[in-house]
Amino acid sequence: MTRNGEGIERDHGEDAAEIPPRAAAARALPDHPLVPNLHVGAKVTIVIDSSVQKGWPHHRFHGMTGTVVGRRGNAFLVDVRFGGRIKQAVVRPEHLRRA
Repeated sequence: MTRNGEGIERDHGEDAAEIPPRAAAARALPDHPLVPNLHVGAKVTIVIDSSVQKGWPHHRFHGMTGTVVGRRGNAFLVDVRFGGRIKQAVVRPEHLRRA
């Protein structure tokens, strides 16, 4: 199909819009005993699970215990005492265990 004699008109991938954009993200969080249901104020330990590569915190937070202070998408914001400071780690629930 031509448009004003300027070549072929593209559809720009409108068919891709039929799949809900967050469908894969909704399936990514399994109902599994290792994935805890957490609330703000819960004490958690950050333990990196190497079988799940998504949502790894920085390796310096591995083994640290902190407090859940909020959510960021599917991840949790965890306050961790690091030296004399409190730092925030963004961690998906697969890498958290109840303290």
